[in-house]
Amino acid sequence: MIPIAVTIDRASPVPLYHQLAEQLTAAIESGQLGPGDAFENELALADRLALSRPTVRRAIAELVARGLLVRRRGVGTTVASQVIHRRDELTSLYDDMVRRGQQPTTKVLGFHSATTNPAAAAALGLTPETALVSIERLRLAGGVPTAVMHNWLPPRFADVTADEIASGSLYAALRARGVRPVIAHQTIGARRPTATERTLLDLKAGDPLLTMTRRAYDAEGAAVEFGDHCYRYDQYAFDVTVHDH
Repeated sequence: MIPIAVTIDRASPVPLYHQLAEQLTAAIESGQLGPGDAFENELALADRLALSRPTVRRAIAELVARGLLVRRRGVGTTVASQVIHRRDELTSLYDDMVRRGQQPTTKVLGFHSATTNPAAAAALGLTPETALVSIERLRLAGGVPTAVMHNWLPPRFADVTADEIASGSLYAALRARGVRPVIAHQTIGARRPTATERTLLDLKAGDPLLTMTRRAYDAEGAAVEFGDHCYRYDQYAFDVTVHDH
């Protein structure tokens, strides 16, 4: 267990728990604390930094919520393995993994160049009978299953191939066709996995999933992709920054 150097500025308007959470996050993301490392217990951390236990507890809870730390009975709190963070920017999971120095691999579970799905068509602003490109993939990071992703594309992308998707990023395939997603609407949630998802993602009974649906648009405002994805709770986290306008 490695005590992390933390500097708390009590004169700062930034809440103490947030100062602590951000510095602990930086230690994990920089590799100072590695996957599976035991994390300093709440009481010891509070004593060392002269902080109240509720302050430390809130900071640790924030890291657990982000997927950076995992609490297990009989084991304690440890650093989650290979957590991937998606910040509030328009990137693909493949890009996120590469940016973190990981080795993403893809298994194509299903590929149809012309199929109908009324819900996906509606999300893309198309009529229910429109033939869509349907792609279902399992994404792994270093051999660890991370996400099951289902995407639908408008018919103008019917030339996209399964081999192309298996070897790289879906967004790279779109960019290769002169299309760049520039804005998206995302809905983030959580639910219980189906039996199939539990098997694909190597989850235990009772483990939750993070979920995200996304509609992405190009610079002209045309919908270019609709995605319905689910992620292992201990392998993925969303970081979102909000602003007061």
